[in-house]
Amino acid sequence: MGALLNIENLTVDYETVSRRITAVDNISIELRQDEFLAVVGESGCGKSTLGLSVIGLLPKKTARVTGSVRYKETDLLKLSGNKIREYRGTEIAMIFQEPLTSLSPVYRVEEQIAEAIMVREMRKTGHRVSSTVMQEVYKTDSSVKSSRIPKFSRKIPADLRNEVIEYLKLVRIPDPEQVLDRYPFELSGGMTQRVMIAMALSQEPALLIADEPTTALDVTTQAQVLKLMKELIKKVRTSILLVTHDLAVASQVADRVIVMYAGEIAEDSDVHGIFSKPLHPYTSGLLSCIPSGFKDDSELHPIAGSLPDLGVRSVGCKFAPRCPRVMQVCGIKRPTPLPIDKNRKVSCFLYDQ
Repeated sequence: MGALLNIENLTVDYETVSRRITAVDNISIELRQDEFLAVVGESGCGKSTLGLSVIGLLPKKTARVTGSVRYKETDLLKLSGNKIREYRGTEIAMIFQEPLTSLSPVYRVEEQIAEAIMVREMRKTGHRVSSTVMQEVYKTDSSVKSSRIPKFSRKIPADLRNEVIEYLKLVRIPDPEQVLDRYPFELSGGMTQRVMIAMALSQEPALLIADEPTTALDVTTQAQVLKLMKELIKKVRTSILLVTHDLAVASQVADRVIVMYAGEIAEDSDVHGIFSKPLHPYTSGLLSCIPSGFKDDSELHPIAGSLPDLGVRSVGCKFAPRCPRVMQVCGIKRPTPLPIDKNRKVSCFLYDQ
């Protein structure tokens, strides 16, 4: 399949009071149509910054973004604020890490998903009010002079309500009619996460970015949500970019895995290659930290040391101070992604021979 998203030489710097911190350092990623791509790594490696840069949600005052993010041949980084809103929440949707902070506590589930559907329809037609249904749902507040600012009415038309129910059924909520009338704080963590996924899917996105969508969930609910996301690729033809720190999560759902370290790509591989034969020492270190799930006398082997200071520009490989297989060249030259075969790339001098 062709590339849906093509990121080239992306660099993201955060300007602080005292210095510049490089969160994403000159990375290139390709996401194909109908692909489930997982980006994994330790906290602080730049995973979430990568996802936010694609959808244009980084703070303009402090974040400096260079490179290109091409979505269907359109460079999103070159679009103005108004233009990128045409993609955000419609063709490109995002599920954030904490669903309760992304849902309004004063609106019922039905109202919030219905509003997302209305925004989708308005952007499709290019009009503020595109049908008689929208006229019932949106009413202009007489106290506001601009006609572009709608006031949401709590009366939901029957056909719109039925569409909301269909999206809740899609994410396997067992009793959607009852959930419709609930407020987010009345639902469990797994249920609010499903509501967030339903809201994102109601926008009919071609690309779904999921930032740690299962972090706050118990193991059983986590497995259900991951299985649901995997099935959605076939049902609604949505490509998924999953941001996670958990390699075990990636192993369950991803077609391809990218391992990030200190803002750079350490390894890019199909999911089977990552777990059967990891190439980069950092990937091997991450896998050695995962419990086997069986009772035995073996010990976990954590990676020694800590992440480098992202505010200091290093000369050689960023992983060199922690690498058990470090060589002399690692301290004087920075490795670049080296193709091993058609499905694998690794940034390591061990294979540059």
